[in-house]
Amino acid sequence: MRLNLKIWRQAGPNTAGALVDYAAHDVSPDMSFLEMLDVVNEGLIKKGQDAIAFDSDCREGICGMCSLVVNGIPHGPDRGTTVCQLHMRRFRDGDTITVEPWRAKAFPVVKDLVVDRSAFDRIIAAGGYTSINVGGAPDGNAIPIPKDVAEAAMDSAACIACGACVAACKNASAHLFMSAKISQLALLPQGKVERTRRVVAMIAQADSEGFGSCSNEAECEAVCPKEIPISNIARMTREYMRARLSPK
Repeated sequence: MRLNLKIWRQAGPNTAGALVDYAAHDVSPDMSFLEMLDVVNEGLIKKGQDAIAFDSDCREGICGMCSLVVNGIPHGPDRGTTVCQLHMRRFRDGDTITVEPWRAKAFPVVKDLVVDRSAFDRIIAAGGYTSINVGGAPDGNAIPIPKDVAEAAMDSAACIACGACVAACKNASAHLFMSAKISQLALLPQGKVERTRRVVAMIAQADSEGFGSCSNEAECEAVCPKEIPISNIARMTREYMRARLSPK
């Protein structure tokens, strides 16, 4: 396959960026999208040019580092997958593919396709954990948890914090990410002790980072590689209202 690529190049956070045209030759349909970028970079390095910077780690769809917008869609056209799981057979010979970084004020560009997502880390540090001392690990059956509750908590815990929800949202909202982390803990007995403090602190931190509000249009759910449902956002809103209305 031969592909025409338009890739965002930006030397640093304080410099202007632009889409640059590249041609990818002899692309195998069995290559992953990141393998195709590796081949393009090999060609650039051989020419003495600067390689395209992009993030990746596991390349198994479990870490979310491969944060690219492919033809306007975070993680590309395949539903429920990350970019590293996207294969070139999804495209046709001669196609033009536009590759951009996540676009959000809270995710400043570091270089080319790499963005700084440490805002998510600060939201988690604000309250996405349990800190109550509980002693040694109890027996697994000591606290009965209904199966549907346990499954809902595990489904929320599947969030890999990739930021696709932010990139897809016209408001650059982090509500799907936050609600998944809040739901994961609020559904389980161990997390209920700090539920009031947690939701208020995490939402306040997200606001301070510059993330926008949710307008309930579900773009986030559509692009989430782990298919986290927006029902979590409704749960987070209930948790927040409960925290604000509860006695201090």
